[in-house]
Amino acid sequence: MDSGDKPRLSVLVFGAGAIGTYVGGSLALRGEKVVFLERPEVAAELRERGLRLNLNGTELYIPNPNVVAALNEALSEGSFDFAIFGLKSYDTHSVTESLAPYAVNIPPLLCLQNGVDNEPMLEAVLGPSKVIPGTVTSAIGRRAAGDIVVERQRGVGVSSGHPASTLILAALNAAHIWARPYQRPADMKWSKMLTNLLANATSAILDMPPVEIFAHPGLCQLEIAQLREALRVMSTQRIHVVDLPGTPVRALAFAVRALPFSLVRPILQHGAGHGRGKKMPSFHIDLHSGRGQTEVAYLNGAVVRYGEQLGIPIPVNRLLNDVLQGLAAGKLTLDTFSHQPEKLLELIPPPHKTATVG
Repeated sequence: MDSGDKPRLSVLVFGAGAIGTYVGGSLALRGEKVVFLERPEVAAELRERGLRLNLNGTELYIPNPNVVAALNEALSEGSFDFAIFGLKSYDTHSVTESLAPYAVNIPPLLCLQNGVDNEPMLEAVLGPSKVIPGTVTSAIGRRAAGDIVVERQRGVGVSSGHPASTLILAALNAAHIWARPYQRPADMKWSKMLTNLLANATSAILDMPPVEIFAHPGLCQLEIAQLREALRVMSTQRIHVVDLPGTPVRALAFAVRALPFSLVRPILQHGAGHGRGKKMPSFHIDLHSGRGQTEVAYLNGAVVRYGEQLGIPIPVNRLLNDVLQGLAAGKLTLDTFSHQPEKLLELIPPPHKTATVG
């Protein structure tokens, strides 16, 4: 794609996973200068075979992408207008340690990770003036490193409170990524986390797709219970539920808070269950990849941590977090709860049994 006569932007992208390849690749296709930072073995592979993006059913190829294996190598290419940070949340701590020596040279960084704890970790190293909260609502499938398919295009949210936000929003929209500004980053990030919680941990624990999770009355009640806990944590912090690009989160929150189970269940079945169908969510993919970790500590685990600080009981999120972490760490075998919903449901503390929900 031709960028015309406009000045090229320089963008540094941390990682060529699903988000990095989608956002960075789309910017590169638009004509911007994009440098990807990846592990040495992955960097060499991507330089050789290029990047592939399936956008709206069209297969696009980026030959000879600029992929480097060290941050100092990337920074030696000159200054950048902004950076994209879309790594898995469990990689944030180790990566931030490597950023410290180069903090002064790192450009404003758009954090597109799931969860609500990544920006504070990045700010502790880079300073608050370098970190811009963001979120991705488009569904992106990763076929391999540097090879993605956009399964459902929705958009990106970007905090509007940074001097670079206007530039980033314009660049993303010019690349057809459809970005929207948000004045309150916490509203945006927590609202996205609500959508991330749905049929994520349960699907991984039980080895069942979301459509089967919502078809089971007890599991559907479990999903409602975990969302109600998260909503109580948000409300206590005066964090508001907001709609995200292509995602009516406020309607979801209203249904979960106010409607009886008989009405909420078909909404979840239609919106979340059938929307994902048989496709397994991210926790399941990570758990069964054998990598030994998932992002549950940054989602359900975050609800638990904030709930504890605020004195709010969080039994369902605690159960899902503890069980999935046990499975990921190998303390429990993957078949412990596989296709056994009742075995999981019976672990819920009696005062909070899902039979009482709704």
